Amino acid sequence: MRNDANKTKRSGLIAGVLAAGVASVALTGVVGNTVPVFAEPVKVDAPVQNFGFADVVEKVSPAVVSVRVTQEVMPAMSNGRGMASPFESLPEDHPLRRFFDVPGRDGMPNGMRPDSEPRSRMGQGSGFFISDDGFVVTNNHVVEGGSEYTVVMDDGTEYDAELIGTDPRTDLALLKVDEDDTTFTYVEFGDDDAVRIGEWVVAVGNPFGLGGSVTAGIVSARGRDIGAGPYDDFLQIDAAVNRGNSGGPAFDLNGRVIGVNTAIFSPSGGNVGIAFAIPASVAKDVIQSLREDGNVERGWLGVQIAPVTDDIAEAVGLDKEQGAIVTLPDTDTPATKAGIKTGDVITAVNGTEVEGPRELARMIGNYRPDTTVEVTVWRDNESQDISVELGNLSNLDEAASARGSSVPVDPSSLSGYGLTLTPSEDGEGVVVTDVTPDSSASEKGIKAGDVIIAVNGKTVESQKDVQAAIDAAAESGRKAALFQLETEGQNRFVALPIAKS
Repeated sequence: MRNDANKTKRSGLIAGVLAAGVASVALTGVVGNTVPVFAEPVKVDAPVQNFGFADVVEKVSPAVVSVRVTQEVMPAMSNGRGMASPFESLPEDHPLRRFFDVPGRDGMPNGMRPDSEPRSRMGQGSGFFISDDGFVVTNNHVVEGGSEYTVVMDDGTEYDAELIGTDPRTDLALLKVDEDDTTFTYVEFGDDDAVRIGEWVVAVGNPFGLGGSVTAGIVSARGRDIGAGPYDDFLQIDAAVNRGNSGGPAFDLNGRVIGVNTAIFSPSGGNVGIAFAIPASVAKDVIQSLREDGNVERGWLGVQIAPVTDDIAEAVGLDKEQGAIVTLPDTDTPATKAGIKTGDVITAVNGTEVEGPRELARMIGNYRPDTTVEVTVWRDNESQDISVELGNLSNLDEAASARGSSVPVDPSSLSGYGLTLTPSEDGEGVVVTDVTPDSSASEKGIKAGDVIIAVNGKTVESQKDVQAAIDAAAESGRKAALFQLETEGQNRFVALPIAKS
């Protein structure tokens, strides 16, 4: 009887374990009447079963293409095999070159040699169809300088393509294949905002000319700034992306494009697990503009801006590091016409908070020229809204003017700050002639030759004006004074702690 009871008890326990989905369990110890209570561990409610990417790849691969670009170059760089260097599609001064260039022993890309005669060269990249009538997305640096474009399907079929438009600022381009009675398999953009760090991503493309290659990884980070331009907002992924993957899609597991692969970071030129993709939210809007107009028109505010640091926030009376401080409005711009001034902190556009300069640049760029926006600025300890009719960034003349510093005379010391000052010969500002080492001014990067234009928004023409502005800040309870400095024609703001008397 006891053996039967034990068998029944064991069967009940085993049945309970199997019902919980456990394949094999060893039971030891004594079961008591009380069970200690512990915090629940972190767990995944629905683990992936029979995980793989085959279903996704099978569906999306027909929409992914190789892009061949013929360029007329004089002279050319070849590798002796009739193929162009994969680096040459970027201009020498392009900020993305540092993600592609791999010097050889002779100072040129590995395996490359100069040719003395004019010749055609072939560049390669990747792309993908976004419509059944033949529109293809790729990178601007893939097609730049091209005269002929060929789209190669995953089955080897080749089609001639026409360049519809490019946007160098986001490194995107749009091609069009015109083929009567042909319906192309295409993919759609997904919602990259819904993609979390750690989620899977599948990259399909043409690495090193090997068409139809598939790699997988995860989203490693969001909002990466790699120094490519003011609209940097890249997804970082660790899927193996190499030269030739440029312009190819990064898919989520639903087969939607969440990013366009555009750059890698690699000392060797090969994959090291750090790749960058243009988010779908950016690519979708740019490609739509290229499809409709052949170009991208962006709004233009017309200010030079800098981040708001903690000490700058303290100096101007903001509760937190937020927004972008105007270091210098360009002459005759939408901003200056509307009344925005140097020293204003732009905190919002149409009610949407501005976190910093990059966010402001992207927000303004998302509006069309001639759009009127409400710009919220922090000035004189209060917020105010200023209506600005945006200009056209495409028409921007980037000519800059610089004012040279005059020879300083009659220097005087600014007590407690380690600064020696003298009036500027043209009467605009006060010239720094000496900075005491280890002083707060030195630590903030102030150097001899800098010109103090204003302190806490008050223009200064002498050491006395500077001291008066600092005293006024101290009387109002400020812990720091905000100095507007000009160096070689460029403006910046530095907050110096108010010296205790």
